[in-house]
Amino acid sequence: MTLLIEGMALAHWQQVRQIYQEGVDTGLATFERQASSWEKWDQGHLPFARLVAVSDGVVKGWAALGAVSVRPVYSGVAEVSVYVGANCRGQGVGRLLLEQLIAESEKNAIWTLQASIFPENESSIKLHRRCGFREVGIRRRIAQLNGAWRDTVLLERRSSVAGTD
Repeated sequence: MTLLIEGMALAHWQQVRQIYQEGVDTGLATFERQASSWEKWDQGHLPFARLVAVSDGVVKGWAALGAVSVRPVYSGVAEVSVYVGANCRGQGVGRLLLEQLIAESEKNAIWTLQASIFPENESSIKLHRRCGFREVGIRRRIAQLNGAWRDTVLLERRSSVAGTD
């Protein structure tokens, strides 16, 4: 499979939303219960570093950044989202997306990336570690999903390029 990583466009949204819903359905990817509308998704993500992995015109995965705070002192801190289609997992799509997301974040003065991942999502934790993230800690019973308290593993990656001055 030949993959092209490109900027996400509105034309990609239906395929992106479908992949997002697949992640929601696993119960391992997010506290959300259904994929949002374009408008809500667009408001929750930074305007840069919105990426899709495309093969033969089909979106195989996507990645984007969300602000962690509206306070200016946190302008260089962003939360990572990486989703890969169910039929493409384990094929390197996530790694290509995350590596490009890191590069785009640094071009846009993001000095710290963070990810909050369910402990059961071992493949996502391994992916982030391979891309330079470190475990900061476990947030115990941080929120409920379908009536059950869930933990998340908090990981972060500090840039060696952005925010070093």
